[in-house]
Amino acid sequence: MPGSVPLALGLDTAGLQVPWYFRCPISLELMRDPVTVSTGQTYDRASIESWVATGNTTCPVTRAPLADFTLIPNHTLRRLIQEWCVAHRSMGVERIPTPKQPADPDLVRSLVAQGPGLPALRRLRALARESDKNRLVMATRETRAALVEVAFGSGSGASEELEAEAMAVLALVGLGEAEAAEVVGREERVARLGKVLAGGPTLEARVNAGAVVEAAASASGAEARASLGAAEGVMEGLVALVEEKANARAVRVGIRGLFALCLAKENRPRAVSAGAAFALARRVAEGGGAGEPERALAAVERLCRAEGGRDAVVAGAGGGSAAVTALVRAMSGRAAEHAAGALVAVVGGSEVLQVEAVRAGAMSQLLLMVQGGCSERAKRKAQHLLKLLRSAWPTTDCIANSDDFLQPY
Repeated sequence: MPGSVPLALGLDTAGLQVPWYFRCPISLELMRDPVTVSTGQTYDRASIESWVATGNTTCPVTRAPLADFTLIPNHTLRRLIQEWCVAHRSMGVERIPTPKQPADPDLVRSLVAQGPGLPALRRLRALARESDKNRLVMATRETRAALVEVAFGSGSGASEELEAEAMAVLALVGLGEAEAAEVVGREERVARLGKVLAGGPTLEARVNAGAVVEAAASASGAEARASLGAAEGVMEGLVALVEEKANARAVRVGIRGLFALCLAKENRPRAVSAGAAFALARRVAEGGGAGEPERALAAVERLCRAEGGRDAVVAGAGGGSAAVTALVRAMSGRAAEHAAGALVAVVGGSEVLQVEAVRAGAMSQLLLMVQGGCSERAKRKAQHLLKLLRSAWPTTDCIANSDDFLQPY
C-alpha cells in the first residue's frame, strides 16, 4: 500500500524505525515467519531456507556449523512483531499474517506407524494438500514406501477404499527412484495402474493413478518408461485425461504423464496409436496446453517424429493452416524450441504450409529466437526453420538477405 514501511531499509517517509531485532539478519527485512536455528540465531524462514538450499552449512551470523537444519518457530518474536505492526498501523504498517507451520515430522511418522487405516490416510492427504512444505516433509523413503504398499495391496487385505486413499496421497507426495522401481518392477502393480487409469470408478481415481504414472516415469530410466507405456490402459487412460473438458487437473496430469512416457522412443508409436498426438495438438491449438505448454509442445514435437504422428498433429489442431498458426503462436517463452521443432515436421514437405507459416508471422518469431537468449539447441532449430522457409519469403521481404542468421542445423 502507498506509504507503507520500506521493509528492506526499516524506514518510511515519516522516519519510522523498524527495531533491528525484528529484521532478518540475511534479508534485513521485517521477519514474517521468524525461526531459530541450532546456533540460537533467528532468521526469517524464507531467507534461511534459501541460504541452506544453496549449499551453505553454517550459521550466517556466527559462521558456526549448523549441527542440524531443524527450524524452530519463534512464536514469541512473531507475536511481538505483529503487535508492533498493529501499534503502527496508522503510519502505514500492515500486520503480518500468522504463518501456517509445516507439518510436524513426528506427526507424519506417527500417522505412518499406525499402519493402513482410513483416518490416518485421510489426515496424511489433508496435510499433503495444505502446502508444498508439508509435501516436502512427507516425502521420505519411509512414508513413500508405506504408501506404495497400501496403494497396491501387496497382500495386506486392504480395501479398495484404503488403496484409493493411499494412491491419492502418493499422487500428491510423489515417488523417489527407489519407490518408482518398486512400482515399475512389479508387473501386477503396473497392471493395476493401467486398470485404474483406463476404467477407475471415479475421475479422481483416474487422475491420481495418472499422477503416480507420471511420478514413476519421471523417476525412472528409459527401460522402465517403456515398460509403463506398454502396459494395457496406460496410454489410453492418459489420453482420456487430456481430453477431459471440465477438469484442469486431469488435463495437466495427462499432459505431464504423456510427456514423461514419450521420453522413451519405444512409447511414441504407442502414444500416436492411442490418440496422444491428436489430443495434445488440439490442446495446443485451443490455447497452449492447459497450464503445461512446454510439456505439451515437447511431447507434440517428439510424436511428430513417430510414424503417423505428423498427420495426427495436423488433424488434431484442425488442419494444416490451423496447426501452423497454433505452432507459430506458441513460439515464445520456454516452449518456443519445441514449437519450432514441431513446425519443422508440419511444414517440411509442404510448400503451401511453408507459405502459410510465413504469413502467420513465423519469420519474426524465429529471428527473435536466434537473436535472443534461447539455448543453442533452440537457436539451431530456429536457424534450420529459417532456411526451410526461405523460399517462401516474399522477394521484397526486408529480411530476405539475413544470411547471417542461417547457420548449419
